[in-house]
This record gives sequence, C-alpha cells and structure tokens, in this order.
Amino acid sequence: MVIVLYALTALLYCGLAWHGWATRHPRVAAAAGPAGGSATAVLVAGGGPVPPAGGAHGEGRPAWWHVLMLAALASHGMLLHETIFPAERMMFGFAFALSAMLWLGVGIYWIESFFFSLAGLGLIVIPVALVASLMPLAFPGSQILGYAARPLFKLHFIIANVAYGLFTLAAFHAFLMLLAERRLHGFRHAPARTPPQQPSQWLGRWLDLLPPLLTLEKLLFRLIGAGFVLLTLTIGSGLLFSEELFGRAFRLDHKTVFALISWAMFGGILAGRIFRGWRGKVALRWVIASFGILLLAYVGSRFVIEVVLHRL
Repeated sequence: MVIVLYALTALLYCGLAWHGWATRHPRVAAAAGPAGGSATAVLVAGGGPVPPAGGAHGEGRPAWWHVLMLAALASHGMLLHETIFPAERMMFGFAFALSAMLWLGVGIYWIESFFFSLAGLGLIVIPVALVASLMPLAFPGSQILGYAARPLFKLHFIIANVAYGLFTLAAFHAFLMLLAERRLHGFRHAPARTPPQQPSQWLGRWLDLLPPLLTLEKLLFRLIGAGFVLLTLTIGSGLLFSEELFGRAFRLDHKTVFALISWAMFGGILAGRIFRGWRGKVALRWVIASFGILLLAYVGSRFVIEVVLHRL
C-alpha cells in the first residue's frame, strides 16, 4: 500500500509539474486565464511588452487542474499518515519532516491559487514537493516517539508542522521576489537608448507568470504573520508542557535554541515592517535567513544525526 502511494504521489506531482512547465510561456498561459498585471513583462522582438497572463484574482486554472492538485494532496497526505503513524507508533525524521512541510506548502499554494495568479510559484513548489515526497525512501532512518499518543503532543505536532509549511511557502515567495526585483532593477537602470540586458529566456517566462510585486509582498507578510503566531504557540507549548509532551523536564537543547532564534528573527521582520516600513531586498533576505535558521531547529539537526552520524 505504501509503495502504491509513493508511486501515485510522484505520478500526480509529475503531471502537475509537466503541465506547469509546458504552459509557462505567457502566450500559452493566457489561454487559461484573463490577462492582468505581473511583476515583470517580457520583451519580444517587435520591441513592445507582451502582458503576461494571470490577474490579481486567480489564475483561471481549468477544473481538471484543481482536481489533480486535490488528488496529489490527498495521496501525499495518506502517504505521510501511513509512513509516520504505522501500527499505532510514530516514526519521524528529517526526510519525513521535509515531506510534511512541502505537503502543507503545496496545500497553502493551492488555496492561494484560487485568489491570486501564482503559476510562477507552482513551477518551483510542485517539483520540490515531488522530491521531498520521495526522500523517506532514500533516508528511512527515523526515531520512534513513545509519547506520540498523548493528545497535547499531537496538537503540538500539528501546529508546528503548519507553521513550518507557512514559512516554507514564505521562503519560496521571498526567493521569487528577489529574482523579480533583480530583473526589474536591471530594466530600470538600463540606458535609455539601449535595450536592457535580459535574463535567460526560461527565467523571464517564469517571472512573467507572477502577480505584481506589491501583491506578492502582501501575501508574504500574511504568511509570515500567520506562521509567527503558530510558531509562538509551538514554542510556548513546548516550554510550558515539556514534561507532559516529552516525558522530561525542559532542556535548552540545540532545537530549542534555533527555534527561539528563528522566532526572534521573524518577530523582528514583522516589527520592522510595522514600525519601520521594511520592504525590498533587505526584508526578503532576512526572511530567507530566518527560514534557514528554522530549518536547523529540527530538520538540520536530524539530518546530521541520521545521515552524517548514522544515529537514530
């Protein structure tokens, strides 16, 4: 059953990824949805910009795409349940954590796609989710959690993974926004009498599928705000109920330290946004750096233990 779910999940993600890359050109994507603004515009040989597809109110995806996405999410979710909770136990490791993070990230992306043009984001999120869903096959090393049946731990686990999923998608947003800003910066500072230096053709078509930068920025900080609230609840429950959750008194280990550092960094980003109006490259780089620290809190440490040190 598990092998079938692995194969089905990979097949569905492959179909979604292939469709996304096959229709990434703005002229092709225009047939799937209404025209609208985007972060950039592609320059054609005739000298004029071609407005890319996708508006601010959804991608106009065909109904079958949403059905396929829902099927991929259902298959991936069942796969996670069957592999993490076998026979009333709980198996978990860095590969399972990455798979769960990307599953939630794809789910949030799918919900966003009903309201915003995010085809460009899907070109990176779905292939990464495909790889992450298969990682437990290559890295099956995991730990058996004896406290997994406790209701408080289950709540702690769910909140923590949703927070990770939100921050994962926020990191993808920030990465694409950095690319789009760099491209716009090149157009803005190009000499008036010479055409601006264009990025590679595939990158230009990719960025042309994004909504306006201001829209992406609003989405980014909404994701960070929601993720920060859930991360606060995760850390708070871990600190207050450590004895009940994990069967031992609170210890300030590397996971807790990295989680607290990332929490402070994300909180600083939100405070800077509210009180200092932070935006642009500085804010985006801080988002990516904060997500990197958050990954070290569990995924990075488990990777070192399971893969480098070969311990469980």
